Amino acid sequence: MYKHLFVPVDGSELSHRAMDGSIELAVQLGARVTGFVVEPDLPVSATSHDAQAFASHIQEHESKNKAHSKALLDQFEQRAVAAGVVFSRLAVTAYSVDHAILEEAEKAGCDMIVMVTHGRGPIGEFVFGSHTKKIIAHSQLPVLVLH
Repeated sequence: MYKHLFVPVDGSELSHRAMDGSIELAVQLGARVTGFVVEPDLPVSATSHDAQAFASHIQEHESKNKAHSKALLDQFEQRAVAAGVVFSRLAVTAYSVDHAILEEAEKAGCDMIVMVTHGRGPIGEFVFGSHTKKIIAHSQLPVLVLH
């Protein structure tokens, strides 16, 4: 059965459902959880021709990303530990959220990805896209989708 769950979170209300749902599943399965955050890479349009301003902008962006990831994964870890679930954390910066999830889940040796979906329907998916749908389409691992 599944022993290592990979759970991407972003801090939204849905992330809290992913945290709670994956922890509950891990307890039932006797599995461990890897909490994962993908922070956005600095857009190319945000670059500056002034080297000092550019370096400062990068440093500020990285600092915000690290603080956000740490706070989110700290919260996830506290919930997991309180439930007696072994927890590990992973955060990366990437342009492609979908690619980062797939790549890091395999690198971490996970055997299932647990995600949540907004359930926006076809029009919402067209407007906003669907990371979950893309993960399901391209993952070699089973994907459990919570709603």
